[in-house]
Amino acid sequence: MLTKKQLDLLEFIHTRLQKDGVPPSFDEMKIALDLRSKSGIHRLITALEERGFIRRLAHRARAIEILRLPDSISGGSTETGTDRSASADAGPAAANTDRAIGSAMDLPVMGRIAAGVPIEAISQMASKVTVPSSMLTSSGSHYALEVRGDSMIDAGINNGDIVVIRETDTADDGDIVVALVQGHEATLKKIYRRNGAIELEAANPAYETRAYPSDQIEVQGRLVGLIRSY
Repeated sequence: MLTKKQLDLLEFIHTRLQKDGVPPSFDEMKIALDLRSKSGIHRLITALEERGFIRRLAHRARAIEILRLPDSISGGSTETGTDRSASADAGPAAANTDRAIGSAMDLPVMGRIAAGVPIEAISQMASKVTVPSSMLTSSGSHYALEVRGDSMIDAGINNGDIVVIRETDTADDGDIVVALVQGHEATLKKIYRRNGAIELEAANPAYETRAYPSDQIEVQGRLVGLIRSY
């Protein structure tokens, strides 16, 4: 039996993964549950682990694997059915915790994307990577990019990761996107539209948010998955 706070936290993590493909940070958990400090989140996570709903993975920052969900969240299916990591370290691929893994498909790796300052855009296929079909959205074309830099580490995206991108020229505020800056440099950032400008926001306090006139930014894709090698 879970307490209301424990259930609220588990549901918040699960819902956020399903919606955005990126898990919430501890600060976001604290705000969502209206707690005064992150120590309360740590206690709730420990309780969920002791009850067998989650498992923390060693040597990976804030890595949490969802093992099962209560009926009130899963709709009757208590097992997540996969071995994906639902955490800021596990990355967006964790969004598929309750989707069956079917076939796999090859995606072109279109060079590197900056998770730092923008780098020159690369549009030539460098290699291919095999991803599970369950990681991809049901419509649209997809491609992959190798991440260079640490500006998105608080979103669970590390240097050397492979991000899976759905091609699109639109995005909602807060989405993680491939943004083409001034027609020749590409970067991976959260996008926001404020005061008539477009802001590209890192997920690392060491990097400042950069604002550009709207005509200097083109969205070339939205993050839908992540692959990491250990």
